[in-house]
Amino acid sequence: MAERKNMIGVDVGGTFTDIVSISGGRIETVKVATNVTESYKAVLEGASEVDVAAAAAFNHASTHGLNAVITRRLPKIAFLTTEGHRDILDMARAMRPPEANTDPRWHRSFGDVTAPIVPRYLRRGIRERFGADGTAVIPLDEQQAREELRILARCGVEGVAICLLNSYVDGSHERRLRELVAEEIGDVACSISSEVSPLAREYPRASTTVIDVLMKRIYGPYTRELAAGLTGLGFEGDLNFADCAAMLAPVEVAMERPSRIVFSGPAAGTVACAHLGELIGEPNLICTDIGGTSSDISVVTGGKPFVNTTFELEHDLIVNTLSNEIVSVGAGGGSIVSITPTGEVKVGPESAGADPGPACYGRGGAAPTTTDTFLMMGILDPDRFAAGRSRLDPGLARAAFENLDTQATLSERVRFAYRMALNNVAEGIVDVLVKNGVDPRDHALVAYGAAGPMMLPGLLEQMHVKSVLVPPHPGLFSALGLVSADQVYADSRTAYAVLTPDAAEEIDAVYAGMEEAMTRSLGKDAERVTFTRSFDGQLMGQAWETPFVEVPNGKITPEAVETMIANFHDGYEQRSGNRFEGMPVQGVTYRLTAVVPTPKVDYPEPPRRPAGESPQPVGAITIRHLEETDLKAGEYERDQLMRDDVIEGPAVIREPMSTTFVPPGLIATVGRIGEIVITRATGQQRSEGNA
Repeated sequence: MAERKNMIGVDVGGTFTDIVSISGGRIETVKVATNVTESYKAVLEGASEVDVAAAAAFNHASTHGLNAVITRRLPKIAFLTTEGHRDILDMARAMRPPEANTDPRWHRSFGDVTAPIVPRYLRRGIRERFGADGTAVIPLDEQQAREELRILARCGVEGVAICLLNSYVDGSHERRLRELVAEEIGDVACSISSEVSPLAREYPRASTTVIDVLMKRIYGPYTRELAAGLTGLGFEGDLNFADCAAMLAPVEVAMERPSRIVFSGPAAGTVACAHLGELIGEPNLICTDIGGTSSDISVVTGGKPFVNTTFELEHDLIVNTLSNEIVSVGAGGGSIVSITPTGEVKVGPESAGADPGPACYGRGGAAPTTTDTFLMMGILDPDRFAAGRSRLDPGLARAAFENLDTQATLSERVRFAYRMALNNVAEGIVDVLVKNGVDPRDHALVAYGAAGPMMLPGLLEQMHVKSVLVPPHPGLFSALGLVSADQVYADSRTAYAVLTPDAAEEIDAVYAGMEEAMTRSLGKDAERVTFTRSFDGQLMGQAWETPFVEVPNGKITPEAVETMIANFHDGYEQRSGNRFEGMPVQGVTYRLTAVVPTPKVDYPEPPRRPAGESPQPVGAITIRHLEETDLKAGEYERDQLMRDDVIEGPAVIREPMSTTFVPPGLIATVGRIGEIVITRATGQQRSEGNA
């Protein structure tokens, strides 16, 4: 890998594309509107505004594929599986979400009666069958397979997903079917489950393979256009794509299994938080990214994000890949304020989106939103929204609130909308904390996304978190996560084995095979990597596994197996509070990661202010509707703040892509790398702030 001169991170969202360039310790940010139909054009537009020709690394994350699945703007693909099982995609896990348990009209979002990912006529059964032990019960009927493929060819499919029963044990039938696809249909995208996700459980393996084919069709042309465009701009460095855990991989490796990159954007924000915490000595963080439509919430504990082995794109639409655990709630800047039939003020989860957007955008939106709320309060500057690229209309925001069907006064409408918006985010955060057994008193809340620093400091009045941290460049903080991550290769294999001394040879062969294949793919980077092993195990008879149990490096011996068993019981006890050492342990999935260390963003430290001086506001604004009477607040420019500066609320701190609001009773302190630490003010701090 080339020695890095500077780095570029790009986060492609549904509305905006964020570009961050790191050069000589200087951070440069660019935000451009996303081209929904040809999103690579927005990336190239943003890249042309920074010195992309001098970049040694161009790290990329996108929600383009995710949005295509959600909106069903998908290429036509086919699905091949063992005869008699073609409805596996429609049945999924036969599980309902809790809110649908008593709804007789509920249908799965991707079922045959709603919006199927693969219509039933394109799902074909192939006569073949492997047993769970790898025995060929029914040989592959190639003639019947060709007949089915000819039907699909006449249907004009653009890709084929192949998932046969028990193929994680023996993938030979799948590999042969892939050859037949090429012969009968031609050069179309094709993914086989024994390579994409060689794991047990048929349905998750099938859905992962389907998503993989879709991502090949979506990202294949995209990456070619992007790479050609970057070359045209003079870029000669490494093009990397982030996966769902924000781990980087060269574009060629990422495109081998593109199902891993479908949810990469939000994961980058969690990694950015973890890196920030490492720099400032805060290992426990609640990461909250508030955008226009939703709030993405995740947790970092002990410096590490919570990582899952699977995630859902929609309910029951599963992808088998490592992913940062992120929960989205419908609370963002575009959340619509409405009145319920009982006369209560409600905020969200409906959103005005980017088009028409909040009423104050002047694009035809009639309903007030959270953005209109903060504009009415005086916290947003109508002339400086989105770095001055857009102007907000306070008159339209006021008219939208006045049109609400309620007897509440205008001030009450705005104040209640503000409080409900904060309450919605607080409920989402509490749900995540309870699920993961996290004590908020040990964690700082990281506020990022364009609306995060504006909304989240107010939660200090409701939640017992240590503090609220506003990182540098909060409006583009997820893009900074792409220059805060390592390059990581990952692989996994399913092999059911009861952990006894006799299983050592079989387990050693699994890890040896994965390490050999990974070493070949690493090329010259193989000398710099660190291999990490883990396994997912279960007590005999259990249906689900305890993931990421540590496995010793080196040859797997009977002694190493004993260590694996002890590690499993420790991990099981930590997760469940119980320990059953008398029960045998079964290994299910064996995992291997290879980490290639890469340089990361280093935030410049702001200078200290000369003794006796204090930060001075650039102006004064009036905060309306927050309390019964108006409040005077100082207005500060973030780029003028220095280390250890203290600002007492109420105050507003402005920067190009975000606004930080410090409510009354809180105090903001500038930290070592320019982060803003907001805490509850003590009497002594208030006196110092007034000094």
